[in-house]
Amino acid sequence: MRFPASFMSSALSLARAASELGEVPIGAVVVKDGKIIAEGHNETRDQNDPTAHAEIVAIRRAAAALGDDRLTGCDLWVTLEPCAMCAGAIAHARIARLYYAASDPKGGAVEHGARVFEQEQCLHRPEVYSGLGEEEAADMLRGFFRERR
Repeated sequence: MRFPASFMSSALSLARAASELGEVPIGAVVVKDGKIIAEGHNETRDQNDPTAHAEIVAIRRAAAALGDDRLTGCDLWVTLEPCAMCAGAIAHARIARLYYAASDPKGGAVEHGARVFEQEQCLHRPEVYSGLGEEEAADMLRGFFRERR
């Protein structure tokens, strides 16, 4: 089994790859039984798909790999606090644990904004852990947007 911090390292590497492609630098990996079973980074521009966030890409690939729409027993590691769309997908996929690096006060929906998992209508709530790799993820995002201003 890999050391869990390496899962965030993998997500951060995917975020760097996204940045090199001109995508917002966010990466995600889905882990089951201590192994990465799927990964993704933002592909919204490449796919012309506003739903192609890193989390959604990784969840779709994990569901395909497992042949199941429920990712029971899986963990999601992502470099930025998920938005409302991604938090909804995490709940619907039944992700067991969510680990994210940087908080997103503007667009996040876990500890900010909609706080999706705290809503009565949310039928599944993953365990949530934040802050692992936060500084690197936040620096990468700030640098990406600074270059575009």
